[in-house]
Amino acid sequence: MKRIIPIILGAFAICACSPEQKDFYTLKAGDIEAVITPYGGRIVSLFVPDRGGDVKDVVLGFDTLQEYYPENNQTDFGAAIGRYANRIKDGRIEIDGKAFQLPRNNYGHCLHGGPDGWQYKLYKVVKSSGNSLTLLMDSPDGDAHFPGHVKAFVTYTLTPDNTVDIRYEATTDAPTVINMTNHSYFNLHGDATIPITDNFLCINASNYTPVDDTFMTTGEIAPVEGTPFDFRAPKQVGLEINSDCEQIRNGHGYDHNWVLDTAGDISKVAAELYCEQTGIDLKVYTDEPGIQVYAGNFLDGSVKGKGGVTYGHRAAICLETQKYPDSPNKPEWPSPILRPGDKYLSHTIFAFSTK
Repeated sequence: MKRIIPIILGAFAICACSPEQKDFYTLKAGDIEAVITPYGGRIVSLFVPDRGGDVKDVVLGFDTLQEYYPENNQTDFGAAIGRYANRIKDGRIEIDGKAFQLPRNNYGHCLHGGPDGWQYKLYKVVKSSGNSLTLLMDSPDGDAHFPGHVKAFVTYTLTPDNTVDIRYEATTDAPTVINMTNHSYFNLHGDATIPITDNFLCINASNYTPVDDTFMTTGEIAPVEGTPFDFRAPKQVGLEINSDCEQIRNGHGYDHNWVLDTAGDISKVAAELYCEQTGIDLKVYTDEPGIQVYAGNFLDGSVKGKGGVTYGHRAAICLETQKYPDSPNKPEWPSPILRPGDKYLSHTIFAFSTK
């Protein structure tokens, strides 16, 4: 494998940082390398070798810390999302008969914790080593109107067999909801000027959750068979992404939750993405019940990322392991409610190899 040469990242101080906390941390193990910032708990770069040994950065992001600030770019690139990934209908939840009104930042709904979600806050580094980084989000009661004082940890660990192992953990002092995920935008070409529509995607799911024209789940669990949402066998992302189908129109392509057949078994592949050009293969493992696949439908060339590259339409794809969208309002679905004395645990693995 050819030597990894990281991009040069700007070192911008954040006043909330303790003197020993850095803006960027580089983790290495096996043949892969990751750059992570405590700001939003974001994966900034992820360097992976292709089949010829050339190293590719397979995630979107920015060269400097300041570019991640919401006044400059409102993006979720690489972030550790919280308190609640995905959408909550009308920004409203009810726990034990008490209603809470959350921010409404997306078609009248609460998306990714609202406009001040954890992706725009500074995590505290509590532990770091050459291949692992543990971050803490100390979220007070009433943070974005969510109840309960929550302490949430996310640990990124790179392993010798070329995986990015992500573990989430949280506790609360009052009943609340929590649903964390990683929001990396993957481009296995390692070249964001090439859309991901030619990548092959496989999702271990017989069903998905349809959405209305505000991207909100309808509450239905529908079979993928006979629809553009059937990825049980690998097919190119772009093969049916522009189909004349109501759900494709509602999502502007793929921006849906798949109901995984893995039943929480992290030893089973939940999804797989493969780039024929580079030979890079990504397998996703999770103990969560669902995965949101977002195919970069709203990337429109208005954002310039690393190296000044313009991020165009469908330049990347997100594979967000999760509870189903709006689960706080769907008691029949896997519950996102966390109570005092209990512990929220979630585990996702991104495993890289070449074919």
